[in-house]
Amino acid sequence: MRSLNQPLGGNDMPRFGGPATMMRLPGQESAKGLDACFVGIPLDIGTSNRPGTRLGPRQIRDESRMLRPYNMATGAAPFDHIQVADIGDVPINTFDLKKSVGIIETFYDEILSNRAIPLTLGGDHTLTWPILKSMKKVHGPVALIHVDAHADINEEMFGEKVAHGCPFRRAWEDGCLDNDRVFQIGLRGTGYSRDDFDWGRDRGWTVIQAEECWYKSLAPLMQQVRETVQDRPVYISFDIDSLDPAFAPGTGTVEPGGLSTWQALEIVRGCRDLNIVGCDLVEVSPPYDPTGNTALIGANLLYEMLCVLPNVPQGAK
Repeated sequence: MRSLNQPLGGNDMPRFGGPATMMRLPGQESAKGLDACFVGIPLDIGTSNRPGTRLGPRQIRDESRMLRPYNMATGAAPFDHIQVADIGDVPINTFDLKKSVGIIETFYDEILSNRAIPLTLGGDHTLTWPILKSMKKVHGPVALIHVDAHADINEEMFGEKVAHGCPFRRAWEDGCLDNDRVFQIGLRGTGYSRDDFDWGRDRGWTVIQAEECWYKSLAPLMQQVRETVQDRPVYISFDIDSLDPAFAPGTGTVEPGGLSTWQALEIVRGCRDLNIVGCDLVEVSPPYDPTGNTALIGANLLYEMLCVLPNVPQGAK
């Protein structure tokens, strides 16, 4: 019987000490032997407004020190069932976005060759495109649960096709997405035309604007998501700017009228029983939230994603 990694407990080492890894887990250089791994992508050269997401992975890890191994709400105890470690950061080329995209894809090819499920700490949203390209090589087109204030389906930005506003247009072009099973949740704000949100609808995607989420539980929506996705491989991409800036101001492109933290938890917990093959939490920009709360929320959502992975039983539903 193999020994499973456990986070370093708060009674063994003060929360402000210990390793600077996600949840103070053991670190290792590769995903070999792991069922799931936390991996950072310190990228912000794809951003179009405020920078700083290159610092996101480090602060998410720092704020994760308060997390404990047992999920009091769902009864999930992931570290009792799967082997998890922090494998560090992707060594991007911070002077070349297009080279960085290739570096990310190659890095995730290696993770997936070890049959580990990556949980990514971002980093700007450009990173999801090369991850989805890597996913396609193993799983074929995947279902997608994309939580965001923005659709990120721009044809180009400043004449460039690689940017944080373009990843899902590029992923669609590359055949990475199962179009009948793509959900975009939380879109809102101003745009250039209706096509900003309708482009995905025209391709069969289900687009739920933020206004449809106001004043209600999202548990019924997630029941619909589960019924639609069924047992298909599904990727979760969660942009922290999907949350209202009252909860998560530390991001580059804030929009008022967003989701609440409890709705975010409903979305992630509502992904239970799905065949999740990867997740990311992106666009945390620490310089715009000196309290650290945005990164703290991001750390908690990544833990919640870990709790709904395959082979992690739920003690309560």
